[in-house]
Amino acid sequence: MFSKTRNLWRCYRTEQRGAAAVEFAIVVTLLTVPVLNVVDLAQYAWDRMQTDNAAQAAVQAAWTTCSTSANLPATVGNNCSAMPAAVTRAARSTSLGAGVSVTSTSEGYYCVKTSVTPNSLIYAGAVTSAKPSDCNQPGIGGSSSDVPGDYVLITTSYTYSSIFPAVSVASRLTTPITRQAWMRLG
Repeated sequence: MFSKTRNLWRCYRTEQRGAAAVEFAIVVTLLTVPVLNVVDLAQYAWDRMQTDNAAQAAVQAAWTTCSTSANLPATVGNNCSAMPAAVTRAARSTSLGAGVSVTSTSEGYYCVKTSVTPNSLIYAGAVTSAKPSDCNQPGIGGSSSDVPGDYVLITTSYTYSSIFPAVSVASRLTTPITRQAWMRLG
């Protein structure tokens, strides 16, 4: 019995057939997790870009629908009642479809602060109050020749779900993905 086992073991150690298949199985097993992570991270990046795209499409729809002076301020009263539907339709025109939602739409008077790169918006007043005459106010840092603009800020959100949650680091990334875009209406 012992010599029979020794002969089998010797035959097993010296036999080369099937070794490549075993090595391939080991290598594929080791590479599976990193490949699944790359796929999942790429999908997360794509969904984040599409959420950005949805926010941009939404503010462009707000501008297209409500940029005339008769419609401003757009979110006050019934000045531009078509804006919410146009914004939602535009946000959902991306590849995310109905999965993306417009979580907030705010409008206000803002001054552009050009001393900062990239330019930033500084709040100058609510659209429910009188439009400020200039940007030369404490904390704004503009000049009396700068005129505040009516800007709309739209926030979109998309809940990302990992393709491979058990092995992917993407399942630990921030979700929902929330992105913002702003545009001057008038």
